[in-house]
This record gives sequence, structure tokens and C-alpha cells, in this order.
Amino acid sequence: MRLNKNPKKGIMAGEYKRKRGTMSEEKSALVLRDVCKSFGTVTAVKDFSLDVNDGEFISLLGPSGCGKTTLLRIVAGFEIPDSGEVLLDGNNIINLPAFKRPMNMVFQRYALFPHMTVYENIAFSQFLKKRPKDEVEQKVKKMLELVQLEGFEPRKPNQLSGGQCQRIALARALINEPKVLLLDEPLGALDLKIRKQMQIELKNIQEKLKITFIYVTHDQEEALVMSDRIVLMELGEIIQVDTPKRIYSHPNSRFAATFIGESNVFEGEVQKVDADQLVINVDGLQFLANKNIDVKVGDKIVIAIRLEKVGRAGKGVKRSFDNQVPGKVEDIVFFGSIVKYYVRISENIIMIAQENIAEEESEIAAEENNIGDTVTLGFTKRDVNIFLE
Repeated sequence: MRLNKNPKKGIMAGEYKRKRGTMSEEKSALVLRDVCKSFGTVTAVKDFSLDVNDGEFISLLGPSGCGKTTLLRIVAGFEIPDSGEVLLDGNNIINLPAFKRPMNMVFQRYALFPHMTVYENIAFSQFLKKRPKDEVEQKVKKMLELVQLEGFEPRKPNQLSGGQCQRIALARALINEPKVLLLDEPLGALDLKIRKQMQIELKNIQEKLKITFIYVTHDQEEALVMSDRIVLMELGEIIQVDTPKRIYSHPNSRFAATFIGESNVFEGEVQKVDADQLVINVDGLQFLANKNIDVKVGDKIVIAIRLEKVGRAGKGVKRSFDNQVPGKVEDIVFFGSIVKYYVRISENIIMIAQENIAEEESEIAAEENNIGDTVTLGFTKRDVNIFLE
């Protein structure tokens, strides 16, 4: 086995025992410190540091190639980092082989044994550990109850749906009672309806068992629905770490604002700085925004406004807006439960307003518009997120 080039108090292969660490480490199930990993000239993970709390559901979110799966494999023990530490209960486990770590992994492709029954697949690790038969039967029964597949013991994988196969893969991992469960895009192969159902089931199972989950995904909805915190990654580095609500409502960069959810993103220049607000010039238009970063007149900035925070102002609308801008409707697109209005507000800028069908049809909604109509769009200054260029 290859050893870490910079082991730093790594425990010996075959050892694992809990020991007291720092105050921060004792509150955390898993601590990663300055982890780096390259493949040739390509840097996959760069100076990655994160404390994962005991019983927390963490999602590693980012586009393909951002390093999230490499990081998961480092935690699992399938890859050795070039430098840095991976601490579990205060132990640096860098040099501990994967099969010795109190973790299990769930893959996208299930990895079930096709010649074994559901019972045999779930119980496989227990057979290897030579557990008593009655103990194994009880544990398999408990796992099947947990994933709501009681009575499926004699079936084989080819007799199961994709969602059922993934539940069995989850049960097979959880029967070992891991301290940390690693999940590498486990819902990626499922159809949309089953995937949405499994998102809720996974979160409910995690909350019931109080096991730390580290979940890799490129699907923003999965991360928002299930996570206690989201780690947004790009090019091997952390862009932002926060709760789903905070990371959605208060992105810290253009990348965060556009990768998670949809935003109107414009480049502008600070025109005036007051005590609590900014006046920003965007293509000749003036927008007001709360002063939540230190800037000065003349600074180039980027602003982002979530589509649902932009509404049509006018007769019947009871919302108040700090910013109102007229424009011409260029397109109206129906998305089922929502409608998007594409409105040209200047020669170079189209702003999108998103409204729920229920709001559009209610008595307080703006008057109906058609393509070619002149409308006024509005948004509040607190809904303008600002980033330095």
C-alpha cells in the first residue's frame, strides 16, 4: 500500500481507536485539514479543510471535475492525499486502509451481487465477520424495515426496480453501523419521480440513525433538500460552506449565485455609497442595494437577484419595491407551476421575473401581460447580492 508522503501522526495500518483530540475535533465526526491531491499536472483537490459534525448530513456539491468524488475517495481510503490530514475521532487515518475504517460507501450503480438474494446481499459483510446466524437475521430484518422492503429477502437484484436496488445497497452499507456513510451520487441513475422520493427517504433514515452522511452530488436540488450544510466546490477548492437556506439566499460569489438556483446576474459600478445602502449603475440604470460589503465609488461589482425576488409592479400588486424599472416583455415561458417573464430593461439587459401560477391567478397579482407589452419590474434592495469582480 502506498503511504502518505506527509503522514503527520498517522496511525498504523490495522489500528483504530478513539482518542481525545482538540475541542474542535472532539465535536466533529470527521476533520479534514489542508488536504491536497493531484494527478500528474492536474490538481483535483487543493488545500481543502472542513469539520464535519457528528450526525450531520453534508453534501459536496459542484460540477463534474470539481474534485468532490476524489475527496470522498480520500475519506474512504481509496486514494492517498499528497498532503494534509484526515482525522476521525482525533486519529489521523491517512495510512489506515479502507477496510479498516469505520465507514461504508454507497455507489451510483448499486454494486449488488447479481447471483445473491436480497438477504444475502445485505448480510454479506456479516457472514465475512462470522456473526451468529440469529444475530444476522435480526439485523437484516431491521435493515429491511428501515428501507421499507420487508418480504423482499428471497428476491434477486434483477427482480427489483432501480429504487429498490438502491435501498438494498443502502441497507447493505448501514448494517455495519458505520460511523460515517459515504454516498457517491447514489440517486443519479434513478428517474425523476423515484429520485425525489428517495431524497426524502434518505434524509429521514439519516435523521433516525443519527449517522454522519457525506453525500456527493452535482444536483443542486438534492443538496438543498437533504443537507444540513452544503460544501460548494469548484476546481478542487471550497467556494462556500453554509446551510441550504443561507447558501441559496446569500451566495458569496457569481459562481454560487448561478450554480445553485437561477439568478439575474449583472455587472455594474458603484455610483454612490451611503451609510446603509449603495447606488449601483448597471448599463445606465440605477439600482439600490443594502451595503453588505466594503466598496467605494467607482468599484466594479457583480450583482445577483434571484428570479423569484423580481416581480411585476402595477395595479393590484401589494408588494413594495425599492427598485422599479420599466421594460418590454420579449417572452413568456410556462413551466407548469411557474411562469417566467423575460423583459428587456435596457439595450443590453434582459431581466427575468418568475411568478408562481397561484400568485399569477390570485386577486393580488399584476394584470395579465402578453409579449410586446410594457411592464414595470420591481425588487427590494435586500434581495440584491453583491460581489466584487
